[in-house]
Amino acid sequence: MAARLSVNVNKVATLRNARGGDVPSVIEAVRTIIAAGAPGITVHPRADERHIRAADARAIAAELAPLRDRVEFNIEGDPRSDLLAMVEELRPHQCTLVPVRPGEITSQAGWPPDTSRAELGAIVTRLHRLGVRVSLFIDADPAAVRWAADVGAQRIELYTEPYARAYAAGAGEASLAQFAAAASLAHSLGLGVNAGHDLDLDNLPLFSRLPHLDEVSIGHALISHALFVGLARAVADYLAALSE
Repeated sequence: MAARLSVNVNKVATLRNARGGDVPSVIEAVRTIIAAGAPGITVHPRADERHIRAADARAIAAELAPLRDRVEFNIEGDPRSDLLAMVEELRPHQCTLVPVRPGEITSQAGWPPDTSRAELGAIVTRLHRLGVRVSLFIDADPAAVRWAADVGAQRIELYTEPYARAYAAGAGEASLAQFAAAASLAHSLGLGVNAGHDLDLDNLPLFSRLPHLDEVSIGHALISHALFVGLARAVADYLAALSE
């Protein structure tokens, strides 16, 4: 089966916030994405609320509540207190914990494998007890995979910008082999495998061959494509790319 597509709607909120007001509507975008067949929605509420706001996350959770059996809601972000409180309140299907560097525009790397197992493990346990699946954002590095398993995560999300750069340079197959090794190790340790960052219509068909791939999270490239073809068509194009 093809990996599930979770559409990150942060960029819809970025466009709205650039002007103020409520246009474009994040909720209307979510409705369009689901109607087009995407089985997942992702948001990454940052502390400065420069795109998705806490109010957006609550509105999306309410919109998706009647669809909980078929549309997954994924909240990602750094494990700061207000984000963890939001996850506890909204109980998404999945929380993806991502390291955040001060001043970054977007994520730049996965969790280093020397990150405290005890500290993050306590957070993972807390969220898992709420019935929330926990995924840890990591590089395609065997040490990071083993660390994620030791911390107690249920899934990993492989940081795919290195693959995207390699693909653009003509080295996609070689890079995919590294990611495949990480995915196979994760699977052997009982971890599910997600992936995301800079995946697009060009590099996704090859990456979709990754063994044990459960889910891809795509936002920037899909919303950018939607500017030219419309949001429903963009979702359909990405679903097709995942099935190639």
